[in-house]
Amino acid sequence: MKGPLVVLGDALLDIDVVGRAERLSPDAPVPVLDSLVEHARPGGAALAALMAARDGHDVVLITAIGADEAGRQLRGLLADIRLLEVDYDGPTPVKRRVRAGRQPVVRLDSGSTVGRYGAVSIQVATALTDAASVLISDYGRGLTNVADVRDLLDRRPRVPLVWDPHPRGARPVTGAHLVTPNQGEARDWASRYDIPQSNATTALAHTRSDAAGLTRVWEARAVVITMGAQGALMSYADGAPMVTPAPDVHCVDPCGAGDRFAVSAAVALGSGDVLAEAVQAAVSSASAYVAAGGPAHLSTVISAGVPQTAGQALSEPRSRSSGGSADVAELVARVRGANGVVVATGGCFDLVHAGHVATLEAARRLGDCLIVCLNSDDSVRRLKGPGRPLVSMSDRARVLNALGCVDAVMIFDENTPVEVLRQLRPDVWVKGGDYAGHLMPETAVLETWGGQTVALPYLSGHSTSHLVQTAASSTQHPIQSL
Repeated sequence: MKGPLVVLGDALLDIDVVGRAERLSPDAPVPVLDSLVEHARPGGAALAALMAARDGHDVVLITAIGADEAGRQLRGLLADIRLLEVDYDGPTPVKRRVRAGRQPVVRLDSGSTVGRYGAVSIQVATALTDAASVLISDYGRGLTNVADVRDLLDRRPRVPLVWDPHPRGARPVTGAHLVTPNQGEARDWASRYDIPQSNATTALAHTRSDAAGLTRVWEARAVVITMGAQGALMSYADGAPMVTPAPDVHCVDPCGAGDRFAVSAAVALGSGDVLAEAVQAAVSSASAYVAAGGPAHLSTVISAGVPQTAGQALSEPRSRSSGGSADVAELVARVRGANGVVVATGGCFDLVHAGHVATLEAARRLGDCLIVCLNSDDSVRRLKGPGRPLVSMSDRARVLNALGCVDAVMIFDENTPVEVLRQLRPDVWVKGGDYAGHLMPETAVLETWGGQTVALPYLSGHSTSHLVQTAASSTQHPIQSL
């Protein structure tokens, strides 16, 4: 980044009290912890700043810290970070998490009373002017509602701004590049603005409605709602949302995952990435963080990446079909009978490659079955030209059915899958990432039964056209038969 990341928000002191639990108390069925050890670390906006600094970035933290023992301890933990403090006469909030090994047991909070904020220094304005990107880490203690702070943010230079909101915090400023609530926070904010929930029954539909409504109300460039193990859904002002799936990882303690997500998104935007790229980087980073133990292993996961391995389907495929409508209808009925979510996607899938597989695996994780609507040979020929398809529809269907993430394949002969969608009535229709932020041609028909259209990011560097061109040009080293 050409300039620092400026983190502005509420700083906390987090203390982990970790012990061994080998027996239950005779007084009550609760674990007895012994050999207690305390580990202190920055929390809130201070944790976000620490994460970015551990990544090797230049960081400025603008916050308010109390003149108490907890504040003294917190300042010591932030010794390697440029700290700009706003005058403040209240206590430093402390969160003590008691853990048995890596398992959280209880959280004890103190310093919850909020004091008064004083004037904002000229150094704060200068830091915002020089920033490559700005992250607002709001933990509901009032700093982001201070008039001088709001005025500076409204007059900020045109640099990327990521706002991580809090239910008790301030409304994001107009024009934020990315606002990053989790599902609970988004529903809380949406209810304040009377944003109606979708009539559909799926959680994804409700999340999409909240994201779209908040994008309009906040006048943000995009709102991305984090969905835990399901990844993140990003809504633009118009068009289809983009769902970025998360890798299949084991999570013991998600504390700090939202901060890790917001930091990674702000750094990516400050480095020139577009919104979709920034969200993909943030999902990968947050997944790596929780997979490595979250706050218990903070020092080892701050700059870790996510292994580029394929995720696993959430449940076993329920059936296999190569185009028989009766078999597919039975599959859909069985999934719906179990209150499951039917996901569908479509395409030619001529020369199936790693990009196709990544998209299909991601689509499967959005529901309880995945049906691929496959263009027939005649349909591909009309769309791609007389030289296509390279692989017949029966062979293409067989390859797709061999993938563990595909539950059924249904072949259609029209130029678009609209008619087959009317038959299937899927809950979610998935398209490639180039549709993110644009209206999809299938959206109107999906909406007639409450279905949702979403875009998934492509795996870069993979396309059928590229494979065909590479094969055509590979004449210098002919393949020898075995």
